[in-house]
Amino acid sequence: MTLRESLEQSVQRVGEKVLMRHKRGGEWHEISYGEFLALVRNASEFLARICHVRHGTRVAILASNSPEWCIAYYGIVSLGAIAVPIDAKLREQEITHILSDSGASTIVADARFYATIRDIEGNCPDLRHAVFFNILRRDLAFSKPRRVKYHEFEKLMEATRTFSEANDAAFSRLPAPKDDDIASFIYTSGTTGRQKGAMLTHANFTSDFQAMYDSIDVFEDDNFLLLLPLNHAFAFTTSLVVPICAGCEISFVESMRTISENIRETSPTIICGVPLLLEKIRDKVLASIKANKVGHSLWKMGVRGPIRKRIHENLGGRIRLFISGGAPIDVQILRDFADFGLHPVEGYGLTECAPVVAVSPCNEGQTGKPGSCGKALQGIEVAILDPNEEGVGMIAVKGPNVMKGYYNNPAATEEVFRDGWFLTGDLGRIDEDGFLFITGRKKSLIVNREGKNIYPEEVENQINRSPYILECVVLGYREENESVGEHVGVIVAPDEEAIAAKEKQLKRKMTEDEVRDLLKSEVRAQAQELADYKWPRKVQVRWEEFNKTATGKIKRYLYAMNEASI
Repeated sequence: MTLRESLEQSVQRVGEKVLMRHKRGGEWHEISYGEFLALVRNASEFLARICHVRHGTRVAILASNSPEWCIAYYGIVSLGAIAVPIDAKLREQEITHILSDSGASTIVADARFYATIRDIEGNCPDLRHAVFFNILRRDLAFSKPRRVKYHEFEKLMEATRTFSEANDAAFSRLPAPKDDDIASFIYTSGTTGRQKGAMLTHANFTSDFQAMYDSIDVFEDDNFLLLLPLNHAFAFTTSLVVPICAGCEISFVESMRTISENIRETSPTIICGVPLLLEKIRDKVLASIKANKVGHSLWKMGVRGPIRKRIHENLGGRIRLFISGGAPIDVQILRDFADFGLHPVEGYGLTECAPVVAVSPCNEGQTGKPGSCGKALQGIEVAILDPNEEGVGMIAVKGPNVMKGYYNNPAATEEVFRDGWFLTGDLGRIDEDGFLFITGRKKSLIVNREGKNIYPEEVENQINRSPYILECVVLGYREENESVGEHVGVIVAPDEEAIAAKEKQLKRKMTEDEVRDLLKSEVRAQAQELADYKWPRKVQVRWEEFNKTATGKIKRYLYAMNEASI
């Protein structure tokens, strides 16, 4: 099944039902399934008619979560074109690479990225059209002739609405996508320092929905709270594809600051989030319990019914399921949620697997195991390759959810497949009941508490651009009071020749503190070209070269961060 077919089937089944709720101007607005499909047809029309999008054309999306993001995405893939979602937190250098590498000819973006696109368009040779929505200023110079044509989303929708409603609309006239057609290039940081575009098909996403649907109770009266960015595969599949396929509702949060308010206003039943979000909700609930002396005493005595009722009311009154993914979660957080009378489950997945691979069973009568991320979803195989005596080895995945490969990067694709199995790079074991336990990572990937993946090599390549830094090692670390997620740290070695040249300019010898300050400032300066979640929070200086293998690779396992920081 394709994403387009899944939407059309839901429209036939529940066309008058609300699909999306979003808040603008202080008021909530609703879009029904039927209205959404009409908007998608409209977007497909202007993409085909104005931007010349056809089967296989790459169209980027650069924006925060919004109905327009969803309309653009489904408008793109309904034509058999390929959507290229871009993280709205990336810097110009990273956005440029994705646009250039993917060969995107059109970008649909929030108007706040207007200046960014204007600045980088010269480095994106395939880019021909830029379409902006949420335009509030009237001074955007769309009329000036340029190689890239600039458009207003709302005006294009209005100009092509009548055409989109006709029998010969692009949505109907042009060939529909097939289930094995690529729907998305989702870019993930690579070990070579350049982001790689995972090629995910319609069937990858819809099969992952079906596998989740068979493992988790999802009902048509469910309301999913959408709070993670849709460019993230976890949010895209669990909070957009799943509810649309199942005929559920989706409620958008305004921002991370308004989550509590939006939860009370929309009364969601299912929330998919990263461990950091669940930790913040847990901490807020515990703080409210402790603030009430009587309630706290009752809680400690085990009289928890009235307090649990208040907790549920503060979460909208209908919440029945929290799903944690994107990064490992502290088992204690899961236990605390269970104490609140809520139902948290943990899952495991990767972008390349569309992304969900395993989840703790949460159908009626089934329970998970603390510390496990559950069982492989139905139709997905998980194997442990080359296990040691404890049963721990490389986690490999095979199934209809696994990507076709990395776009324009056959070497990277070959590296992650073995005999049809996708090699996750993670280490784990499977117990006698089929539960998967993650024990570590073979690759050097750093996963922060927000579920963001940071490849050290990408950050190292950027920092090594400094003339004063000979080489560096980027490592993950945790503070003493943290048990999950990692921060980014870096150990740098100075380039002695460059330092000597600097001293010659100064006409004096630099102290160790001065060299250390110079290197720290260089790290800060180079990191500006990266998304802020990739910035090193600690910098440690090593006064000699790193120990290396016979092939010249640094033995990163020999090093760890100390208390030095910037």
